[in-house]
Amino acid sequence: MRDIFLILVLLALPLCSAAQFRNNNVTNNTFQTVTIPGQQRNDQNQNPDETEEEEEVMHTKPAFTIGRYFRSLAHKDTMNITPMFLGSILLPGTSQIYNREYWKLPVIYGGIGAFIGAGVACNISHQHNGKKSTARLRDLMFAGAALTYWGSIMDGVVKFKSVQNPLPARASLYSALLPGLGQAYNGDYWKIPIFYGGLAVCGYCWGMNQQQYKRYKNLYIEAASPDSSYEGHLTLENIKWYRDSYRRYRDYSIIATALVYALNIVDANVFAHFNNFDISDDITLNVEPAVIQPVTTAPAAGNYYTQGFGLQMNLKF
Repeated sequence: MRDIFLILVLLALPLCSAAQFRNNNVTNNTFQTVTIPGQQRNDQNQNPDETEEEEEVMHTKPAFTIGRYFRSLAHKDTMNITPMFLGSILLPGTSQIYNREYWKLPVIYGGIGAFIGAGVACNISHQHNGKKSTARLRDLMFAGAALTYWGSIMDGVVKFKSVQNPLPARASLYSALLPGLGQAYNGDYWKIPIFYGGLAVCGYCWGMNQQQYKRYKNLYIEAASPDSSYEGHLTLENIKWYRDSYRRYRDYSIIATALVYALNIVDANVFAHFNNFDISDDITLNVEPAVIQPVTTAPAAGNYYTQGFGLQMNLKF
């Protein structure tokens, strides 16, 4: 009995302290600011001018602007990977300048210029001789220029220096430039076949519906012509229905392709954030006695605060 009575007394002490604190505040009709012990001393020792300067700096922190972007290229400021990526799209080679890899600039601009020049020359030659081989070579030259441009952007994202690894923005840009690369960057290799399978199915449906749409579109034009010799078993209304249906299915396929591509980017970003998230099977609940500290160390006139004793629960998961 004595042990039970002692436990009840220990549990009642925090309630009595809280009731005394509430009654004193109500009686004095005052409300006190809740502070952490030691905070008031630090605030008093801090220079008011320094506080105002810190608040002013906090509120007037400049946003990222075009001027700040060019200052970053001059290595007088820093920028994140996203504005560097966007800048390299508009101005190829700027990411190499920011990464201090200047030797790559002649390679990028020389490669793009050489491929475009060769493509223009092949196009002029094709207009004169009309050969299919010249047309294919022209397309290959223009594809080489586009690939060099894409490689300059990818190189800037790869060479960007960051303390955080994996960097969520880098994972997103990887997947945007090459689907599945962000998942490989996060170590989720098993997701790559899923996304490429989804893109392949959507692409197949896209191509098939586009082919059928063009077929019924041309058939409708032929059947609706006044001097048409069409003798098929489908009526003009049936042809129109098939044409509109396949056009709608093609649009759905385009939307599905865009959704799979966007999901690939979102997945890379989200799981890069979760990469360092601690997931443990250890779930414990600890209940132990605890000392309850007073709300404030600066008692008001006539108020006395004492430490309370009670129980605390710690849930670990």
